[in-house]
Amino acid sequence: MRLQLCFLCFGLLLLVSSSLQCHGLLLPLTNTLSSLRPANDTATIHRLLRSSSLRSAARHRGRRHGTRRAPPPPPRHRQLSLPLAPGSDYTLSLSVGPPSTTSSVSLFLDTGSDLVWFPCAPFTCMLCEGKATPGGNHSSPLPPPIDSRRISCASPLCSAAHSSAPTSDLCAAARCPLDAIETDSCASHACPPLYYAYGDGSLVANLRRGRVGLAASMAVENFTFACAHTALAEPVGVAGFGRGPLSLPAQLAPSLSGRFSYCLVAHSFRADRLIRPSPLILGRSTDAAAIGASETDFVYTPLLHNPKHPYFYSVALETVSVGGKRIQVQHELGYVDRDGNGGMVVDSGTTFTMLPSDTFSRVADEFARAMAAARFTRAEGAEAQTGLAPCYHYSPSDRAVPPVALHFRGNATVALPRRNYFMGFKSEEGRSVGCLMLMNVGGNNDDDEDGGGPAGTLGNFQQQGFEVVYDVDAGRVGFARRRCTDLWDTLSRR
Repeated sequence: MRLQLCFLCFGLLLLVSSSLQCHGLLLPLTNTLSSLRPANDTATIHRLLRSSSLRSAARHRGRRHGTRRAPPPPPRHRQLSLPLAPGSDYTLSLSVGPPSTTSSVSLFLDTGSDLVWFPCAPFTCMLCEGKATPGGNHSSPLPPPIDSRRISCASPLCSAAHSSAPTSDLCAAARCPLDAIETDSCASHACPPLYYAYGDGSLVANLRRGRVGLAASMAVENFTFACAHTALAEPVGVAGFGRGPLSLPAQLAPSLSGRFSYCLVAHSFRADRLIRPSPLILGRSTDAAAIGASETDFVYTPLLHNPKHPYFYSVALETVSVGGKRIQVQHELGYVDRDGNGGMVVDSGTTFTMLPSDTFSRVADEFARAMAAARFTRAEGAEAQTGLAPCYHYSPSDRAVPPVALHFRGNATVALPRRNYFMGFKSEEGRSVGCLMLMNVGGNNDDDEDGGGPAGTLGNFQQQGFEVVYDVDAGRVGFARRRCTDLWDTLSRR
């Protein structure tokens, strides 16, 4: 009887595990646009376009002038589904602390970094006035979760957070006595505070370990995160999804960490387009029945190894099509050298795609030729208002805008929907205009290309309407056209 009971319990466990693998778990999320009042007026859309273009350029320049990071962990498989909420950024919610006193934090999803952090009281943020927070949440930062503790300076994760610094150096920074360092007995000293810089902000934080929940029934008891007490222009936390050991996927079970995807609902900077959230799927299954879409829909391009920034998802861009013409791109977009320079980073945390100056000029010139041939007139006022160019007087009913496609290594062609590269909106004069939604890395200063680092960035605006799968197990990134709202509905019904 006892043996039969054991088999019955084991069978139930398999059934629950199988259900989780097939159907995942979903959570409702907020978005930055939902807090704007009014969210869809002309001035607001111009401001969002301008701030997003400036932030995209700043993030890319920050990468080219140097950031920091650590080596990737081993992967494997299971499936967990979460929603993402878009503005010019996409956010997900986590719960922190013990079940009896758990608190929710909203974090920006960022595949271009590998640290999970959030503000902890006492918290000081410089140059944060007027910055939007997810859902308009202006509540005070939480104190460090009561069940969390500082991690040791002897922990490998402490070394990873400090750019793989030796344990001896970290123990010295933690004021360990020399005899304790020499005898490897300084484990009781906490990891020193770390400095973390993005292209558009920075923070100083302490590494802690505690309970973090992704859903009501999914929590990690010893999750390592950073509690930030001071920040520059970063009022909201970030969930790093990069390939380092501190990233959110890397700290999950092997079945969840090796493959994830998201599908970003197109918003065009308008809150009324955000009817349903965007699905994020951790442990994304290759089973078509489990996901409600066919694996054969994807085109895949291999990941490039970056020895200096191994947490980046770098891919090789080979050509760009405008209309019927293929434009050869600069060679540094197709490889990463031993110093970590080159390649294109697939980044959920940057809004607009950034191209090196020569490549951008060729693409923009060909786009301008096609638009002039179709008798579109230039809207230079919109260019000054948004930071994007070229812009044209344009009606949504116009069908002569040339198609644009990105061609990645591995014969992976990503044909962009028109709204992903040419978005229409109202000018200050009330006329309908549209702008090319790609950006020049160098802007008006080609010297910005001399700092090394990635040659280009594939931003989240160009990823809208695609399921983008990060297949770390197989060393590749895939793209498939999707109705992301339908995909969300399919997943949420399971």
